[in-house]
Amino acid sequence: MRGLLSAQGEEARKAVLDQLGEGIALLEEAFGKCSKGKAFFGGDRIGLLDIAFGSMLGWLRATEKMSGLKLLHEAKTPGLLKWADTFCADAAVKGVMPETEKLVEFSKVIAAKMRGAPPPK
Repeated sequence: MRGLLSAQGEEARKAVLDQLGEGIALLEEAFGKCSKGKAFFGGDRIGLLDIAFGSMLGWLRATEKMSGLKLLHEAKTPGLLKWADTFCADAAVKGVMPETEKLVEFSKVIAAKMRGAPPPK
């Protein structure tokens, strides 16, 4: 996801998008096989795979917001989209999932530091 925001030029951006799309398609397929139609990767309750992938959901949503792209959507990743909503709505996750806007602002500060520029206000 980081490569999407740092890709220079349309060709590089398309290559990153293609690679990201392939990875998300694999995750969609894996979710279908692992969940067997249930809410989470391991069944009816949040498990290790849910936590591992769920820890990246905040950044995925921030990347979507900054790039203007939808990485999880109904047409291509219906299982993952529903899983993400269910995961984030769970009581164990709701209070600890970072807000998308805060991650966007944080990433702007980090990007500015990497460029040697003063952080945005």
